Amino acid sequence: MLPLLFSFTTRAEGTQSFSNPVSVLSIFGSLLVVVGIIFSLAWLMRRFNVTHASSGQMKVVASMVAGTRERIIVIQVGEEQHLIGVTATNINHLSKLETPLETNNSNETGGADFKQKLIKAMAGTINPGVKGADNEKQ
Repeated sequence: MLPLLFSFTTRAEGTQSFSNPVSVLSIFGSLLVVVGIIFSLAWLMRRFNVTHASSGQMKVVASMVAGTRERIIVIQVGEEQHLIGVTATNINHLSKLETPLETNNSNETGGADFKQKLIKAMAGTINPGVKGADNEKQ
């Protein structure tokens, strides 16, 4: 009879936890932390332009800001380069470039270039001797 009574009081205490203001505030605070983490990760992804890697068929050669939400972009598709205008609501093909712009290898490997810079910065912070060795090579 005692185990049955103990299990009943345990169940009753479990349902009463929602009426406890400290418990409700703890749950609400935890929910706010999780939502805050989700929004901060979304902001970081947007800030650092985290996108999928391209297959190499199309790439952005040059970009220029024309307004608050307008950009002029030169894209390369195969061997051709096209000038396009991008706004918040649409994308317009402006022209095909007769003489293509020169492409830098650093633009093609932008992610890898950032990775190398990050590795060098971290190595210099952790081991200052490594940073001096990299500067001697350059």
